[in-house]
Amino acid sequence: MNALVTAAIYFGSFLAIAFIAKLAVSRWLSMRDIDLPEIRSQLGPNRRKSNRYLLGFWRKDDPD
Repeated sequence: MNALVTAAIYFGSFLAIAFIAKLAVSRWLSMRDIDLPEIRSQLGPNRRKSNRYLLGFWRKDDPD
């Protein structure tokens, strides 16, 4: 039981920090009226393709 409490404290703190960071970033972007498709369109059609490893999955970031 003691190990379960310790794990909950450690992992819970990481989840809480991530949740607070997500809220802060989304509020900051909404205050400036910015969204992800707008940022990608500013990069232009000549941006290079990239492969990224995100949350355990490989993701292809192809230009539109």
